[in-house]
Amino acid sequence: MTKTALITGASSGFGLLTCVTLARRGWRVLATMRDLNRRTKLEDAARAAGVLERLEFLPLDVTSAEQIAAIADLVAKRESPLHALVNNAGFAAPGFAEDVTDAELREQFETNFFGAAAMTRAFLPQMRRQGFGHVVMVSSISGRLGFPGVGSYAAAKFALEGWTESLRYEMKTVGIQVAIVEPGAFETDIWTRNAKVAGKLLDPNSPNAGRVEKWRARVQGDRPKADPQVVAECIARVVEAPRPKLRHVVGTDAKMGLAMQALLPRGLFEKLILKNTGMD
Repeated sequence: MTKTALITGASSGFGLLTCVTLARRGWRVLATMRDLNRRTKLEDAARAAGVLERLEFLPLDVTSAEQIAAIADLVAKRESPLHALVNNAGFAAPGFAEDVTDAELREQFETNFFGAAAMTRAFLPQMRRQGFGHVVMVSSISGRLGFPGVGSYAAAKFALEGWTESLRYEMKTVGIQVAIVEPGAFETDIWTRNAKVAGKLLDPNSPNAGRVEKWRARVQGDRPKADPQVVAECIARVVEAPRPKLRHVVGTDAKMGLAMQALLPRGLFEKLILKNTGMD
């Protein structure tokens, strides 16, 4: 039987690469994205890989309850079961915590946390009826470690990780596998084209104005980032594993960050973070 996966945020980054990777491994992929006009990049990649016929493009805004309900109903009515849900849709909202507005913080949570939770709840009934299924949350190392200038993003990812860990316990006895993928810094556009910069990040009247440029140079600069295909391969292994572990850390920087947090005295660890982010 051909397995089917639904992937959110499929127009770019990890979502796009995961669609192509799973299709190359024989999966049928429901590639969802908020704006279908942005599917060209994924179409081109799938065509180049010879797997375009295994992809189905569907419009989905994960902040829309109506669209989530509609796509869940569509999938539930099909004869083929849904084997995997990959909650990848998300964006970054750079900004210092004291400058971020309530509206900006809520917008970050609406997509990165509430969107993933709503999608999962919409498809759990189908997976329960089937007696199987994988739910994968694409989180971040920022779901385990907070860094200066990305507090909103980290907060949403921390919330997602806690919710998902609880969900894993709740689903374990009904045959549904729940896992988290935690990438470090990879070459995607989440911090460039897909970022929604907080309004006061570049405000000269902000108390943080004097250190913004140094922070941006360190965090959003030209330092080489790893190949995001590694993350797509990890997600593929997770959805194909009969019983995947809860957390899957991807990237040397992410693994080193967690190791240093565990081994170093807190004061020294904080000094390293401040130096590495231009906040020292």
